[in-house]
Amino acid sequence: MFRLQSSRVLAVDMTGDAVKAKNGSMVAYDGRMAFKKLSGGGEGLRGMVTRRLTGEQMTLMEVKGQGTCWFADRASEINLVQLRGDTLYVESSNLLAADGGLRTGTSFTGLRGASQGNGLFTTTVEGHGQAAIVSDGPAVVLRVGPQYPLTVDPGAYVAHQGNLRQSFQSGVTFRTLLGEGGGEAFQMRFEGDGLVYVQPSERNTIAGEV
Repeated sequence: MFRLQSSRVLAVDMTGDAVKAKNGSMVAYDGRMAFKKLSGGGEGLRGMVTRRLTGEQMTLMEVKGQGTCWFADRASEINLVQLRGDTLYVESSNLLAADGGLRTGTSFTGLRGASQGNGLFTTTVEGHGQAAIVSDGPAVVLRVGPQYPLTVDPGAYVAHQGNLRQSFQSGVTFRTLLGEGGGEAFQMRFEGDGLVYVQPSERNTIAGEV
């Protein structure tokens, strides 16, 4: 159902089914479509309350109908992710679209969210189907293996999936190693078996440059 029209435009072909997408990301459609805003990131009242309490921001719409819809988000690069009963953990601002049958939720992340000013939760997408995530520049997909842990700059982190343990290391960042850092210093560390998506640029954080 999901296909890339280009690296920055997602085409979704629908035959009466539905898709969840970032509010305002539809750029064109043909056929007959109906649009509905979803509360709480698609989780209803409970999700709305949770996200307000945690500061996590995600506004989704449901698109349902017959035809093709095209989605884009500020000319960001788009990456397709196939889920086979597993869970995708993604920054809410980086989720563009998901199959209507996939479940969206929130997951506690602790220190990283508080330090970045993005709340203490991140968005989860789980089930069987496809999701589309966006990145500032072409995303790099890095494999984490049992003998190969991965350390990531939190400003470049986009998403991860698989059997991964996420932890945080404070006291140093990539920038402070070069004498350029400012604000709170910490890194994200992943161990286990899975994939981590990173972007070739760093988002701004309230805690300063990390």
